[in-house]
Amino acid sequence: MCMAIPVFAQDIIVSDKPEDVSVTIYRDPQRSDTPMNLNYLRGFALISEKRTITLPAGPSTIRFEGVAEGMVAVSAIVTGLPGGVAQKNRDKNLLSPASLIDGTLGNRVTIRRTNPATGVETTREAIIRTGANGGVVLQTEQGFEALRCAGLPETLVYDEVPEGLSATPVLSVDTVSPEPVTATVTLTYLASGFDWSAHYVGQLSANGARMQLLAWLTLANMNAESFRNAEVMAVAGTLNVEQPYDQLADRPETPRLRLTCYPMGSTADGTDYPDYRAEMEEADGAMMAIPAPAPVMAPPPPPPSAQKIVVTGSRIARQEELGDLKLYRVPFRSTIAANAQKQVALLVKDAVAVTPVYVADWNSGQDMKNIPMQVELRMQNKEQQGLGAPLPSGGITIFTPVNGENLLLGEADLRDFAVDEKVEFAITESAQVRFSNIRKGEPHKKGWQAFVLEISNSNPAPVDAEIRLGPVAFTDYRRVKGGKVRKKDGRYVWKVRVPANGNSSLRIQLRNKE
Repeated sequence: MCMAIPVFAQDIIVSDKPEDVSVTIYRDPQRSDTPMNLNYLRGFALISEKRTITLPAGPSTIRFEGVAEGMVAVSAIVTGLPGGVAQKNRDKNLLSPASLIDGTLGNRVTIRRTNPATGVETTREAIIRTGANGGVVLQTEQGFEALRCAGLPETLVYDEVPEGLSATPVLSVDTVSPEPVTATVTLTYLASGFDWSAHYVGQLSANGARMQLLAWLTLANMNAESFRNAEVMAVAGTLNVEQPYDQLADRPETPRLRLTCYPMGSTADGTDYPDYRAEMEEADGAMMAIPAPAPVMAPPPPPPSAQKIVVTGSRIARQEELGDLKLYRVPFRSTIAANAQKQVALLVKDAVAVTPVYVADWNSGQDMKNIPMQVELRMQNKEQQGLGAPLPSGGITIFTPVNGENLLLGEADLRDFAVDEKVEFAITESAQVRFSNIRKGEPHKKGWQAFVLEISNSNPAPVDAEIRLGPVAFTDYRRVKGGKVRKKDGRYVWKVRVPANGNSSLRIQLRNKE
């Protein structure tokens, strides 16, 4: 939608909104596997808009209204203009109480006051004599007064919006068209203030050997603009970004309105009056105050007793290759709302093979008695194991059936996992499986120290357990009695199956390498 406003020899063409838009959101490259800070999103988005513009012959300025306030103006590209782009400018003067006053400085407004006791409303003409920073002085036929200091509720009424102010951010483009034409143009730009993350919900089977895995894609936008009925995509992977986009974004400036009431009296009265000057911010809609953006709220947690979740394939984001990155395309149009977030199904796997293992880290420097062990879930990211899909970083919540109810077992953070990679994460401590590490005797003169390691299992079924011993590079090991010790990920590891309502022990000797 657009309209032409003649201004001298050059027309101004206003395009107030796009007919079509796509939003591709990239994660904050510096965030790694930590959760999003929903009040400070440092990811970015590639936004592409299609707009129909009617141009006269000759020079004109096109005002693209409603672009993201986090737009990186230097990245903006406009294609489809017959005369190309001669110049582009970021218009940063947004409509606000302060900008209205500054834009009307020296001109007439109407003061509307309401008597709270009688409800009687009165109006009076005034001229704005000072700007919005540090107090607003009005001149009426009775003299000079400060705005909002009369003791009555009052509002300023403006005859028109000052030139150059816009309710939404604007990108202006100068062009010269060889002839009158209606053209469909594409505006593409980068914008800061976006991010996305994945969150997984796992439902263990009754025997703990399988898990239904559902992943949600959470898309967040902290800009004050919404992108309605958009084609939505998200890109996983780490980009090489030399400078954060929030530093490149040229966000609109919204000056603050400060209203100051000075003490009554005059300078001749001395300084005995108390200093009750009050700084008042934009107060109400009657002064055309623009409310602060609502904070981006965290997503609600999954229901604690959720039953089997069913998501149809047509509602799941489709994974595509994007060089070394992964692109997830939402298969339906959706709205990326202002200062909000939304969730889209990312992945559904009904029967992932999973192995729970109880783990603990051995500490040679102290005796450890009856220490709860961590419950670690392990999966092979392979199709034949029921998975076989790239797993973007995010949180995971695990439920387990207990007496017919699905109860929360634990939560963890996941890093990015590729296909065919081993997936391991600890979710909770176990009160049923415990570990003890007891030093025996004094160290040998050659540095050997004897230890007895013991794992107790109070569960009615056997469990797999691992104790991670010293690093191979810095530790010598020899077994005295008990189970086997292997090398894994650069450490000695004692792996054992502990019987139901029983225990397992290992006697070893260790020493630090010289």
